Amino acid sequence: MTTLASELNPTKSQEPQTRPLREAVPPDAQGWWWGTGRRKTAVARCRLRVAKEGEGTVLVQTANKKNKPIDVYFSEERDRVDVYAPLKLAGIEGNVDVVLRISGGGFMGQAQAARLAISRALLGYDPTVEAALRDAGFLTRDAREVERKKYGQPGARRRFQFSKR
Repeated sequence: MTTLASELNPTKSQEPQTRPLREAVPPDAQGWWWGTGRRKTAVARCRLRVAKEGEGTVLVQTANKKNKPIDVYFSEERDRVDVYAPLKLAGIEGNVDVVLRISGGGFMGQAQAARLAISRALLGYDPTVEAALRDAGFLTRDAREVERKKYGQPGARRRFQFSKR
């Protein structure tokens, strides 16, 4: 007599497996949700809050009181698309103010770190968008790093030229 696992426990096979929703994180005392993102050596810290007049801005804080819009800070279109992608996916592009502090790395690494930081801040603001952000790959930290240089060779994998004679 052969029995299947579904015959023994029919409730497990019929229900689709879903994650329980996270609880919404309350904002800090000033009304901000925070998120941190990293890519290679770039680090981005994000503050996100609901816009007051309905016209949300995305700014990069370069100094204590100096801000640059994303269109000025990132000259490449692909980098600007990376930063706006989580906001477009969640459908709240013009409804929130985003302030980013970015350091280290290059332009592309900074843009991808900012994308991760905004996605994590959005998760605290609205946990219902987690499935969409995760499916798009915005909540996954890219762990690839530069391999270190080894002693006795000119680079990480490069060797000095071999001379047989």
